[in-house]
Amino acid sequence: QRAFHGYGDYRGAMEKVRKGSLISSATGVTTSYALGDLESCGTLFVGPKVEVYEGMIIGECSRDNTMEVNPCKEKKLTNVRAAGKDETTRLTPPRVMALEEAIGYVQEDELIEVTPTAVRLRKAELDSNKRKKASR
Repeated sequence: QRAFHGYGDYRGAMEKVRKGSLISSATGVTTSYALGDLESCGTLFVGPKVEVYEGMIIGECSRDNTMEVNPCKEKKLTNVRAAGKDETTRLTPPRVMALEEAIGYVQEDELIEVTPTAVRLRKAELDSNKRKKASR
């Protein structure tokens, strides 16, 4: 069984099925605490304990706008004992993209970063202030 059936006539531009994106605003290692809060915002492309950098696309936002988020935020620790046990964060597995999926997913202001171990998406301009100035 082959997945490729053949070439067809040009049918015009593809319709937009993609919504906004979740962009990392911090450089560091992702934490399950932060990703647990971000799961309600949309689909994540990274899991816990993954190196991320500012400007890297870490997920697809469920709304049409782009959100800058901090996936490296850690839980504040206190010296006081809690009456209940800390709940463990259950995360849904991240959506891993192949190179072909990433090529179809990427927009004009984004780049695909291909390494031997990963395929990552990022904004062409990593600095958020410069991105905001360029969009005006």
